[in-house]
Amino acid sequence: MSAPATRQRLIEVAIELFRRHSIAGTSLQMISDELGLTKSAIYHHFRTRDELLEAVLDPVIDQLRQLVEAAGARHGAKARADAMLCGFAALAVSNRTLFPVLTGDPSVGELLRVRQDWGTIVAREMELLAGAEPGGAGEVRAAIVMSGVSAAVGVDYQGTEEELLEQLVTAGRRTLGLRSRLLTGPQSLPE
Repeated sequence: MSAPATRQRLIEVAIELFRRHSIAGTSLQMISDELGLTKSAIYHHFRTRDELLEAVLDPVIDQLRQLVEAAGARHGAKARADAMLCGFAALAVSNRTLFPVLTGDPSVGELLRVRQDWGTIVAREMELLAGAEPGGAGEVRAAIVMSGVSAAVGVDYQGTEEELLEQLVTAGRRTLGLRSRLLTGPQSLPE
């Protein structure tokens, strides 16, 4: 297996083990055992579990950064909140195995504190969602939407991903006090 393929396989196995055992409950030894590799082979790609967690999160944070920028460019607080909600829900649906793992995990919270650039993106997401109703109530609603969407995508939903996305956006809009709209354009699921 090539080095990039091995690295990608390490990330996939790590996500599965994070899902089963939590991030803190997953060691590099567990990942090496699962893959049948030596621990030194793992170290060739990732020196620590935190380094591996960064590799798992980096593409998601990059997509979130793009969503924050696009939503922030909208005119009006409610339009920005709606764009952020739709984009975040689509991102969560397209990462259904990963998002529930990240919700509330202390390792992720610590990484967001250490990687201030990432923490800033998540804080801006919160601001955009909360902007629909400024003040404490808006912040609480935004937190409910962010954690609710992240947790809900992990439920064994029997419908299609498009139906799940529609339900998440509908519930998020109700929570944020936004008017309902048809799902079109950038809030659709990525190809």
